[in-house]
Amino acid sequence: MTALSRRGFLKTSTAAGAGLVIGIYLPSRGQAEAEGAFSPNAYLTITPEGKITIVVARSEMGQGVRTSLPMILAEELEADWKQIAIEQAGASTLFGDQTTGGSASVRTTWDPMRKAGAQAREMLISAAAQKWNVPRENCKANSSFVIHAASGRKLSYGELATAAGKLPIPDRAQLKTGGYKIVGKSTPRLDTPSKVNGSAVYGIDFRVPGMKYAALARCEVIGGKVADFDAAAAKQMPGVTFVDKISDSAIAVVADSTWNAIKARRALKVTWDEGPHKDLNSKSISDSLHNADESKAVKFFSVGDVSKADGRKIEAIYELPFMAHAPMEPGNSTAHFRGTECEIWAPTQVPQDCRDTIAPLIGLKPDQVKVNVTLIGGGFGRRLEHDYAVEAALLSKAINAPVKITWTREDDMRCSTYRPVSLHKLSATLDANGWPIAFTHRIIGPSINGQKGSQSVQGVDADFPDECSFIYPVPNVALEYVITETPVPLGWMRSVYALQMAFASESFIDELAASAGKDPLEYRLHLLTEDSDVKYFDATWHTSRLRRVLQLAADKAEWKKPLPPGRHRGIACFGCFSSYAAEVVEISIEKDGPRVHRVLAAIDCGQVVNPNILDQQIHSAVIYGLTNALRAQITIENGRVMQSNFNDYEPIRMSEAPIIEAHFVSSTEPPSGAGEPPVPPLAPALCSAIYAATKKRIRALPIQT
Repeated sequence: MTALSRRGFLKTSTAAGAGLVIGIYLPSRGQAEAEGAFSPNAYLTITPEGKITIVVARSEMGQGVRTSLPMILAEELEADWKQIAIEQAGASTLFGDQTTGGSASVRTTWDPMRKAGAQAREMLISAAAQKWNVPRENCKANSSFVIHAASGRKLSYGELATAAGKLPIPDRAQLKTGGYKIVGKSTPRLDTPSKVNGSAVYGIDFRVPGMKYAALARCEVIGGKVADFDAAAAKQMPGVTFVDKISDSAIAVVADSTWNAIKARRALKVTWDEGPHKDLNSKSISDSLHNADESKAVKFFSVGDVSKADGRKIEAIYELPFMAHAPMEPGNSTAHFRGTECEIWAPTQVPQDCRDTIAPLIGLKPDQVKVNVTLIGGGFGRRLEHDYAVEAALLSKAINAPVKITWTREDDMRCSTYRPVSLHKLSATLDANGWPIAFTHRIIGPSINGQKGSQSVQGVDADFPDECSFIYPVPNVALEYVITETPVPLGWMRSVYALQMAFASESFIDELAASAGKDPLEYRLHLLTEDSDVKYFDATWHTSRLRRVLQLAADKAEWKKPLPPGRHRGIACFGCFSSYAAEVVEISIEKDGPRVHRVLAAIDCGQVVNPNILDQQIHSAVIYGLTNALRAQITIENGRVMQSNFNDYEPIRMSEAPIIEAHFVSSTEPPSGAGEPPVPPLAPALCSAIYAATKKRIRALPIQT
C-alpha cells in the first residue's frame, strides 16, 4: 500500500466548503457513452430514454454504499428513485482518493455527490426553460421531471437530456438544507436483489474465457522466503500447466481449476528459509511491550498538568492481542496481462493503490492498468492491502494468460496483516468525592502507518487523531504514545486503534466509578454535565453530543429499571471517526462465561442518509465487537500464526447472537462515520457488565472468565 494513512485519505478526500450556495468544481466524465446522453460530471449520466446512472466511486463490502451514495445525488437531482441504476467505478483519476475505509464513504462524498446532483438539476431546469421560452425561476424539478408552475407543462429528464448536455456547466448551485424526499428514508438496498438471486459478482465469482486458476505456496514463518523447491510431483497432477516461483516468498501452481491447483500445491516439496523471526512468539512480543523504553513516550494530547494533581491515585494496565480480519470471502483476484496493458478484477478497498503498485512491477504505466472493483465478501480493512492483486498480475504476465488467484481460509488467516497488539497504562487522581482531577493514558504498541512508511502526526500514528479521542473534560489530561516495533505484518482493521483506546479508557472510567461508589452511567453523565468543546488535533469534539448519545442508550435500556435476577448490565461510550456511540450490554453468567442477551446501541453520526442501512451497520458492529471481545486472538509460536480457520478463530454463532436494538440521534449535522464507531464501546460495556455480575475486572482481551 502507498504511504497514505487513513487520516491522509480523509483529509485529501473531503470536499471543501459548506453552506447553502456552493461553488462547484466536479470532474467531467468526458463524452457521454450513449448518443445524446447528459453527463455533466463524472458521477451522473441521463440517457434520452430516461435511464439515470449514478457512478459509485467507493467499494461495496456490505456497508451499503451502492445505495447510500446514489441516494445523496438523487436527492439533489430531484430524481425518481425508481429510475436509478448504479455503476461501480474502477480505479480512476476522476474522483480523488477512492480508498474505502475509516468509515468515510458518506462523510467524504456527501458534498461532492450533492453538488453533482444539484449541478445536473440546474442544467435540466435551464434546458426546459429554454424549450418553453419562459423565465427559469418559474420552473422546478420534481421526480425526474421539470415542471412549469404557471401552465403545468412538464418535460422528463430523458426528454431534456440532449438539450441539457449542450448547456454550460453552472459554477454555483443551491443545495437543500432540509425537506428531503430520499435522504433520511429507509430505502431498500439496490444490490439486494442480485445478492438474493445469485447474480451478484464477488471477486471469487469472477470468470473470463480461457482463464486459469492458481494457488500459491507461501512461507508461514513471518518474513520467510523460498530457499529451494521440487515441482516434479506437482507438475504431474491433473490439470496443472505451470509451477514456478513468482516472488522470493511465493511459488505459484496454475491449473484448470482452483481445486486442482490446491491439490497440486500440496504435492510441492519446498525448502523454506525461515529467516530471522523463526523463534518469535506471543510471550516475547508481550514482554517487549511491558519492557518498552517509556522514556520515549510522546505526549500527543494534554490539558493542564497531571503531575500537579493531588489526591487518591488509581492505576491499571490493559492489554490487547493481535486480531485477524477474518472476512468470509478469502483473498482473491483475477488478472489478464496483454503485453501493453493489464486488466485486474479485484475485491479491493484501494483500486488506485492496486493500479499504481502493479504497473511498475509488470513494466507498464499506471494508465495501462485497468482495475475493476467487484463486490467484496467482507473487508474490515483487509482489502486495504492489495497483495492478492499484485500476485495475480505477476502470474498473468508469467503465463501470458488470464488467471485467478484464490487464497484458502488458512492462507488468509496465516499470511495476512493483523490489528496490532497494544499495552495501556492508565492512572487517575481522584478528589475527595471520587471525581477525576487528572487522567493519564499511555499507549504502548507498534504503529501500522509507521510499519508501512507513512509519516506520523505529532509523533504518533497518523490515524490516532481520528480514532483515539478522550472527550471527558477532566482538568488535567495526558495521552501518551510509546511506539514499539514488530515484524508481524500490521493492517487496519475495523475501528483500528479506537477499539484499543475505548477498551482501556472506558474500562478504566468504570473502575473509577466503582472506586467512588457511583453508578457507571451517572459517573459519566456527571463528567459530561458541562457543554464543552474539546479541541483534539484538527477536530473538535462536543461533550453535549456524547452525553446525548449516552443518555439515549441508557433510556432505551431502561437503565434505572431493575433487571430480573441473574441479569446484569454495563455501559460505555466513545467518540471516533467524527461520530459518538454508546452501548448498554445485558448479560448473565453461565458456567462457560458471560452470555450476552441484549445490546442497546446508540449513535450520533450526523445526518442519516438511510436508517435501514445504519441499522444494519450497527447490528454488524455489535456482532463484530462481540467476536473481538470474547474470542479474537492471533497468537504467534515459532514465527508462525497458530490460528488457521474458523474452528480456532471462532466468530460469534447465530445461536449466541443477542437481541440488538439500534438507535440514532436525529441530527442535521453533516454525516460522519457509521460502520466503525459502534464497535469500540462493546468490549468495555461487556466488561462493565461482567464486573457488575462478578466483581472481577477484565483487563485483557479476549475475555477469559
